[in-house]
Amino acid sequence: MIQQLFEISLVAATLATGLVAGVFLTFSDFVMRALGRAEPAAGIEAMQIINREVYRSLFMTLLLGLTIVSILLAVVGIFLVGPDVALWLFGAAGFYIVGVMAVTARKNVPMNQRLDSMEHRSADAHAYWTTYTRDWTRWNHLRWVAALAAAIGYLGATITVAGPL
Repeated sequence: MIQQLFEISLVAATLATGLVAGVFLTFSDFVMRALGRAEPAAGIEAMQIINREVYRSLFMTLLLGLTIVSILLAVVGIFLVGPDVALWLFGAAGFYIVGVMAVTARKNVPMNQRLDSMEHRSADAHAYWTTYTRDWTRWNHLRWVAALAAAIGYLGATITVAGPL
């Protein structure tokens, strides 16, 4: 029973982390580019709205919940499965916690808060917008790659636990 729950948790973590990576990729691939091509006031206002709405989204639940799941899976992996699976789990947790959550907390969120404090039509906001879109997107690239790496880590753990087909 515990083994089955663990395996289901690995599959769920793989899928959830893949979804988080997909959202980050969406922003890196075309959303930020589109917002940057809009009139500055329109792009700024749209990003401010997105940043306010994200707090009430399923995405936020996945983003934060996967931090706890990553830690739990790594700890449980030590006691429940062998070192091969534990290595995949620690790798996934490391990519997620450092590459996704730490970058989010230390880089993207502070930039979002600064942008949110500005009136979207102001000269200060327009001046910040070019720097914001460039730097925010660069850090977001790191987040989507780290989330993808974490998803691959969970997939590797899942395959290792399942054994040969």
